[in-house]
Amino acid sequence: MDDKARARFGDFAQNRTAALIRAAYLLTGDQHAAEDLVQSALAKTYARWPTLRHEDPEGYVRAVMYRERVSWWRRRGRLRETLVGSPVEREHPDDSCHADLRLAMRAALLRLPVAQRAVLVLRYYEDLPEQQVAEVLGCSVGTVRSRTHRAVSRLREVLPGAELVLELKR
Repeated sequence: MDDKARARFGDFAQNRTAALIRAAYLLTGDQHAAEDLVQSALAKTYARWPTLRHEDPEGYVRAVMYRERVSWWRRRGRLRETLVGSPVEREHPDDSCHADLRLAMRAALLRLPVAQRAVLVLRYYEDLPEQQVAEVLGCSVGTVRSRTHRAVSRLREVLPGAELVLELKR
């Protein structure tokens, strides 16, 4: 890779990492896992950087990120880990009413299967159209619609008032 391409990638990574970490956090539910996910996606993108179309490099990084997350989820099924229901330390309540809502939404999102969570993040947080979500996840538009429907229905069960948080687009 030449110096110009390396500089372009460095500028891209520096300017977009924060936004990528926010999206990764919604997928993983953990700050450290989100940072690892973004780092892994950026490393894979760096290897392909000279051959990428540079109109939308962030779209490529996000697609790598979502696919990598699904791979981690699949691998986790083969690992022997013991997960605990609640952290050892007690959480200190935030004085802000919005923080409680964000925590409740985060907990509700973490109860969804990874595929449904990815669809919600892409559709409502990233505000992508169904066709683009289907391309990123490598599935059909019908699959995106059914996963979205199931995920929103599940959120409504788990978190009453979820439609106040997600301004659902029909």
